[in-house]
Amino acid sequence: PRGAWWGKAAVLGALNIGAFFPLLFLSAYRLPGGMAAVVGSVGPLFVAGLAALLLGERPTVRTLLTGIAAALGVSLVVLKAAGALDTIGVLAALGSTASMSTGVVLTKRWGRPEGVGPLALTGWQLTAGGLLIAPIALLVEGAPPALDGRAIGGYLYLALANTAVSYWVWFRGIGRLSATQVTFLGPLSPLTAAVIGWAALGQALTPLQLLGMAIAFAATVFGQLQPRGARRPEQAAEPGDRPAPLVKDTTRTA
Repeated sequence: PRGAWWGKAAVLGALNIGAFFPLLFLSAYRLPGGMAAVVGSVGPLFVAGLAALLLGERPTVRTLLTGIAAALGVSLVVLKAAGALDTIGVLAALGSTASMSTGVVLTKRWGRPEGVGPLALTGWQLTAGGLLIAPIALLVEGAPPALDGRAIGGYLYLALANTAVSYWVWFRGIGRLSATQVTFLGPLSPLTAAVIGWAALGQALTPLQLLGMAIAFAATVFGQLQPRGARRPEQAAEPGDRPAPLVKDTTRTA
């Protein structure tokens, strides 16, 4: 990074990586069933409010209703009967959702520096987020245990496929979609997990869960539709693009 982008990369890395992941897994450990996924599914509503403040994108009634429908659908898929909720877990889930939502909106607001692609921007953020998490992890949990060959293979998969490649594609997508469109893709995560559980682990899906999947998927698709009169994504400038410099008119004479 150069200039102001040292600070911007650090902020985005903290929001999208450094704060998001620890809070996400803390909520997953402390909350029952899929409650963390339910709290995370309200991300579109967070983004709608932040986009209004930082991007000037006025939330529409359709966006708000679609966001509520997405959260309802996810809750039908993953929510199970459980006892009292853990306060720390709920706050961590809200914090992870707010962190990622803010990161998405700021990524749209700041774009990319001229000449910098999504892969470099991803590398900046992963580095900043990792540097933020590493010392905290060492202080709280100590040194990591020794890794055998199987653990190293799993670590490489998580680092390369689940993180480096997926975040590169994610930030590339943020540059081509609106903030609201991006966040409406979030509900697909618990739906994908439910389908994989059914296909790979033989986990049965109840009619209520199937109904929830249909509602959440429909809300995701509906959230990708642009309001009438809005610029299509392919017509929008790539983040980091700057207006062409004005060319002095040399055809006029004094």
